Amino acid sequence: MKWTMALAGAAVSVMALGAGGAFAQDITIGLAMVKSGPLKTVGEATETSVDIAVEEINAKGGINGKKIKLVKFDTGSDPKQAATATQKFVQDDNALAIVGPFSSGEAAVAFPVGERLGIIQMPNAASTPGLTGNFSYAWRLTADEGKQFTRLIATLRNKNIKLDKAEIMYVSDERVSNISGTQFYPAIFKASNIAFGEPVAFQYKSFDVAPQVAQVLERKPDVVALAATPDSAGKVIKELRRQGFQGRVIGSQIFADPNALDLFGRDADGLLIVAGYWSDRNDATRSFTKKFADENAKRGLSTKKIPHHTDAQAYDIVYLLKQAMEKANVTGDPAKLAAERTAIRDAMKGIRFTGVTGDNTCFNAARDAQLPGFVIEIKDLKWNLFDQHPADPCPQG
Repeated sequence: MKWTMALAGAAVSVMALGAGGAFAQDITIGLAMVKSGPLKTVGEATETSVDIAVEEINAKGGINGKKIKLVKFDTGSDPKQAATATQKFVQDDNALAIVGPFSSGEAAVAFPVGERLGIIQMPNAASTPGLTGNFSYAWRLTADEGKQFTRLIATLRNKNIKLDKAEIMYVSDERVSNISGTQFYPAIFKASNIAFGEPVAFQYKSFDVAPQVAQVLERKPDVVALAATPDSAGKVIKELRRQGFQGRVIGSQIFADPNALDLFGRDADGLLIVAGYWSDRNDATRSFTKKFADENAKRGLSTKKIPHHTDAQAYDIVYLLKQAMEKANVTGDPAKLAAERTAIRDAMKGIRFTGVTGDNTCFNAARDAQLPGFVIEIKDLKWNLFDQHPADPCPQG
C-alpha cells in the first residue's frame, strides 16, 4: 500500500496520541493524491496546494480552535487504490472529510465507498459531467468538462474564428479524454451546428501519432479539438504542425496546464483551451501563485510555477471544508465521528464560498460548484487570457 502520513506544521509526537491512537485534539482530513502513475505530472502538486492551505489555517488557529491533521495517501492514479484510501481514512485514521480523490476515474470508484461509510469526498480534478450522481456525500469544486468546452465554442463564435468544420482526436485509454472525445465534443459540435467527422483515437503511450494526424488532416478541418493529457497533447500538436496544419487546435480543461508549455513548444502558437483558474485575477490569486511557486521550488518541483486549476481547486477545497466544519461546529471527538461527518455534508447545503477559484461560489442540485471559465491562448510560449465566462447563476431557494 502506497501511503504517507504527515501532521502539517508540527512533528507527530507519542504524547499527542489519545486512546486507540486517535488525535482527539485535532481535526483529521484525508488527502487522496496522485504522486505516481500516469496522472503524476498534472497531479503531483496537489500536495503542495493542500499543505499551503493547512499551514495557513493552522497558523491562524485551525478549525474551531483545533489544528488540522492531514493524512495522505498516494493512489498511484489507480481507481482501486482511491477506494482503498477512502476506507483507510475512515476506518484507520478517523478522518472527518476527504480532499480527493483526484481524477474522474478514481472518483467513480471511491464515491460509492464514501457514501456507504458516510464521509464527504471532494475531488480537485474530476470533471466528468454527472459524476456525483445520487451520492449525497460527493461534492465537487471542479468545473464540468462539457460546460467548459461549450464556453470555449462560444468564445470562438464571438471572436469570429473560422469554425465551419472540426475534427476530434482523443486519448482512448484515459477516462476523461475518452468521454470528452467520444461524447462531449461531438454533442457540443452537433448542438452548435459545426460539421465534424468520426473522432480519431490514439493511446496514451503512443509514440507515433502520424497516421492518426494524417487521417484527420485528410478531412481539411478549420480546427482540431483535442482531448488528451498534456504530454499526449504535446505529441499531437507537434505532429499536426509537422504535417502542415495551420488552423487552431482547441481543447477543454484536460490539458490546460500552464506549466506544460515546454511540452507544446512553439508549435502551440494559437492554441485555445479553457481553464478553471486564472493566476492574475486578483490579489488573492497572485498571493497563492507566489506561495505555490516558492514552495514547489523547495520541494524540487521547480517547473511547477503557476497553479494548474486542479491545484487552485485543491487549495480552495481545504478552506471550503473549514467553512463547512465551522458551520457544523465539529469537534473531532472520536465518539462523534459519524454524526460530525454527516453534519459536514449537511453544512454544505446552501453554502457560499469565496476563494482563489471564484467569488460567492455556490453548488447546484447535483452538488457541483458553479465556477467561472477562462479561455487561454498560447502565443510566443506564453499563457494569455483570451476571454472569460462568469459562473452560472446560483440556484434559488
